[in-house]
Amino acid sequence: MALLLSPFSLITFLTILTPLALTQADLILTVVNNCPFTVWPAILPNHGFPVLEKGGFPLTSLTHRSFPVPNAHWAGRLWARTGCHYANGHFSCASGDCGGRLECNGLGGEIPTTLAQFSLHHSHKDHSSYGVSLVDGFNLPMTITPHEGKGVCPVVGCKANLLDTCPGPLKYRGPKAFHGPVVGCKSGCAAFNTDELCCRNHYNSPKTCHASNYSEFFKHACPHTFTYAHDSSLMHDCAAPRELKVIFCH
Repeated sequence: MALLLSPFSLITFLTILTPLALTQADLILTVVNNCPFTVWPAILPNHGFPVLEKGGFPLTSLTHRSFPVPNAHWAGRLWARTGCHYANGHFSCASGDCGGRLECNGLGGEIPTTLAQFSLHHSHKDHSSYGVSLVDGFNLPMTITPHEGKGVCPVVGCKANLLDTCPGPLKYRGPKAFHGPVVGCKSGCAAFNTDELCCRNHYNSPKTCHASNYSEFFKHACPHTFTYAHDSSLMHDCAAPRELKVIFCH
């Protein structure tokens, strides 16, 4: 049975769609906040690609925001900022802060953060690669869910709240609130800054960069994520997805 919209409902529906300027050819990114608090998603494009949604925005609990990938190819990363607030005219976040800006506009975030990584194609080369990385640590549960793709398009990510089980040396309490609650779980690299844990210098190759006790903590809790620099087997390809949903908390 067809859905009938009142004139007011139809105007409201069109008003919601118009800013997105969506077409059937668009690949849509949707960010969903299932956490019981506001998060501030941030988006950083890889070099040469445009900034999406000005690089960041607030997203209140149990809401979502959808936007099109603007070109035939886009690559970048997305993460959540938490505990953000204004104080004395200055915006800052307890985790994932991008230089004290609401709209990151090409700036990266302070680690530790859970990262969604993308290489997205549509038009004549219609496939997308996506994955969730804990290489830079963890700050919120996150999954990526593809919709309407062809073939095997798995849901990947980390549903566990690792803030509850984070080992003592990896606990992160924010840039200033050293005695506050844990807001992140650092990687071994961020905690100890050694060449071996950071896969630098002699260790910067698949043959010499290996899992550690710290990366294994993340891998055991969230097996469908990257957990160290050369843990490269978990980017997934999906042919012709209509939409990719990044979901915070579950």
